[in-house]
Amino acid sequence: MLLLQRVARVESKTKSGIFVSSFKDIFNEALVSASTCPNLHSVSSVAGISGNGNRDIPIFFPWMSTKIATSLTAAADADGMITKEVALSFKEWFKSGSNPLYDQIFQILREARDDQQMPYRSSAADLALSRLDLRLNESFVLDVLRFGSKDVLSCLKFFDWAGRQRGFFHTRATFNAILKILSKAKLMTLMFDFLESYVQQRIYHKSCFYNTLVMGYAVVGKPVFALHLFGKMRFQGLDLDPFAYHTLLNSLIEENCFDAVHVIIKQISSRGFVNEITHYLMLKNFCKQSHLDEAETFLRDLVDSGKGLNGRMLGFLVGALCQSGNFERAWKLVEEFRGLELVSMEHVYGVWLTELIRAGKLESALQFLYSRKSDENYIPDVFRYNMLIHRLLRENQLQEVFDLLKEMMEEHISPDKVTMNAAMCFLCKAGMVEVALDLYNSRLDFGLSPNSMAYNYLINTLCGDGSTDEAYRILKNSKDEGYFPGEKTFSVLARALCQEGKLDKMKELVIFALERNFMPSHSTYDKFISALCRARRVEDGYLIHSELNRINVVAMERTYFVLIDGFNKSRRGDIAARLLIEMQEKGHNPSRKLFRAVICCLNEMENMEKQFFNLLELQLSRQEPSNEVYNNFIYGAAHAKKPELAREVYQMMLRNGIRPNLSSDILLLKCYLRSERISDALNFLNNLYQTRTIGRKISNVMVVGLCKANKADLALDFLRHMRVKGAIPSIECYEELVKHFCQNGRYDLVVYLIDDLDKVGRPITSFLGNTLLYSSLKTQNLYEAWVNSRMGQVETSKNSMLGLLIGAFSGRIGVSQSIKNLEEAIAKCFPLDIYTYNLLLRRLSPNDMEQAFELFDRLCEKGYVPNRWTYDILVHGLFKQGRTLEAKRLLEVMRRKGFSLTECTEAFI
Repeated sequence: MLLLQRVARVESKTKSGIFVSSFKDIFNEALVSASTCPNLHSVSSVAGISGNGNRDIPIFFPWMSTKIATSLTAAADADGMITKEVALSFKEWFKSGSNPLYDQIFQILREARDDQQMPYRSSAADLALSRLDLRLNESFVLDVLRFGSKDVLSCLKFFDWAGRQRGFFHTRATFNAILKILSKAKLMTLMFDFLESYVQQRIYHKSCFYNTLVMGYAVVGKPVFALHLFGKMRFQGLDLDPFAYHTLLNSLIEENCFDAVHVIIKQISSRGFVNEITHYLMLKNFCKQSHLDEAETFLRDLVDSGKGLNGRMLGFLVGALCQSGNFERAWKLVEEFRGLELVSMEHVYGVWLTELIRAGKLESALQFLYSRKSDENYIPDVFRYNMLIHRLLRENQLQEVFDLLKEMMEEHISPDKVTMNAAMCFLCKAGMVEVALDLYNSRLDFGLSPNSMAYNYLINTLCGDGSTDEAYRILKNSKDEGYFPGEKTFSVLARALCQEGKLDKMKELVIFALERNFMPSHSTYDKFISALCRARRVEDGYLIHSELNRINVVAMERTYFVLIDGFNKSRRGDIAARLLIEMQEKGHNPSRKLFRAVICCLNEMENMEKQFFNLLELQLSRQEPSNEVYNNFIYGAAHAKKPELAREVYQMMLRNGIRPNLSSDILLLKCYLRSERISDALNFLNNLYQTRTIGRKISNVMVVGLCKANKADLALDFLRHMRVKGAIPSIECYEELVKHFCQNGRYDLVVYLIDDLDKVGRPITSFLGNTLLYSSLKTQNLYEAWVNSRMGQVETSKNSMLGLLIGAFSGRIGVSQSIKNLEEAIAKCFPLDIYTYNLLLRRLSPNDMEQAFELFDRLCEKGYVPNRWTYDILVHGLFKQGRTLEAKRLLEVMRRKGFSLTECTEAFI
């Protein structure tokens, strides 16, 4: 019923006002409908949705766009037509500012093929324009040039065509217009060719031609050329007319040729050409030289003498004062002349508004605008509206932007292309991208040509809205209009395409960019190449990388890592090795782990040894031989389990006169141990005894390596030897030995190592403590070994507490206290981690699930992140207690986090 009432009300309006009323009503009712949505209440309380006076839209914030858009969509579902009618309102307004005839003229000019000798002439365009049967006059030509001023070549084609039509002759005003368009585009060569062609045509009287030529050079900022022609004219007895004199004078002032300014002013005075334009340019001359006091005095003298004064003169002085920071003085001048009522203030108000906007004083600009509209019915021109709207958009003041757009509609101000683009940006920022997209799709109906800013907003918003395909379609369509996104927009679209796995489209986008030598950020290419490698399309990634190399773009270090990793996984070690060399040539320094990965990949290829030593020779040829280079290859050979290669590299060092350092010895020793070549390791160690003092580091390597090679007894002998020599083994030595002896049930040695750790003064680490508690959960043997070792000994308080914990976890000691006290007791022995909490949960589950869940909540509050085993223990306990429904709910949570059950729990349920 509400919708029917609104439609009836809208249809009763006159045609000229239908879209204004519809636009306001739609937003009012969208807000009412959205406010009834259950999901909006929390949003509106945060956003501060309001309707102040004539403001009929919520106060949008950038981070609110999605939420507001969701609310409007919900309202649209209830209403059925909101989005469509908002788009219709904008379309009707846009059509009021379009001129189909002008659009048709420029479409003909753009599509016609140019003459090779005269780029601004086309026979096809001539024929098509002639068929339009245009009635040419000065006003029409000026309007056409003004309409398409940004399409310079098309304007020049039209100007040339118009000048060749029977019955029409270009005037000074039309020449001035086309020259200004050329000068703003800085197409000087084209400008000179254009003037040259008119010289050759000999259409004009010599005096008229020289006037035009002098004006041409003056307008394009070449006053020296213009003065030279002026001198040539005077030598031939010719003179400029008043219009040309003032054009030349203005150019001299603009280019700061102040000495020549006084000469031309004298010429104008002597010929009796002085008028309001002369006074305006003299005032401008003072302002350009920052003689603002003299400018103000000159203006007041004109008033006192009763000479002509206009708003442009006052406006220029007001603008100059503002640009020098004297806003207060400028405002007093505005107020003073407004009270005198000597000139029309409309232009002055426009200048004042412009300067406030440029200075970023947006609140003052809005206050001034609304006060003057209320007091004097002042309505700015479309240029000022556009300028203010763009600045407000930049500051995200979307409520104010909406007010201004609505005001322009109500005042029947025809929007130009700048306004249309600003409206599209507003719709994107306000979360109404569907409306913006509808306007874009209908752009040909009202001559909308999206600019870079509008395209950027539209593509960015569509990507953020999840409409990546639509964003990509718009980008492809926009290529014909010469648009290509800025770096930020390119990165946003590229990231969206990569995240959604649309790599073929991303590939097209990158190739298109490279063809235009467009250089987005390195991180964008890195993301794309990474996405290709993750999708196992490493060859495509390498192709993009090669294209970047071709145009001398140095890839990021991370890009090389990703590509090398991709080729390693594809077992293409030869290309990975090539990339390794290339990244060094580009100034990057590959890590030792990267060398290891490449060498391990080479190990899986044919002729591994040949390729291994070829890579080493390349490294040695690129830089001075050093321990670092050789060590990288020993390290890689060790992980590839190629002790012979590692030994050969070590021997090469010696042959080349480079003494292996401690790192070299340790790396080769680890290589033997990792390959379980124990006898070679021991022989190498004996050789080292003859050349260097064996310190703690090498001894630690032997203990840890022997443990990992399942030679724990030999490792323990080394540790005891270290202790006899007075050296203190590393904590890793104790951890590896304790882990090994626990796994093999030799708990007497475990207790011995814990006691020795206490003697050397090292703390029990989380790893050691967790290993002991885990073993205690499995068997009581550890506790028995602990008790037996304590007979007749005085125990330290820490070891005593650790013994009680081992007893409690093995079930030999009853725990009547809460689990929280047990948690505190563990903290006194070693630092807790998530593994410790999992053990505590195992201790509780499934006997006391309530305490287990209390512990779970507590570990989360303390900042620990539950892992797969945390959830598995709880799920297992719930199933064991028969609490199936709770177990399944927790299992869903577990799976959403990407975890799966262990085989034990899977088998149980």
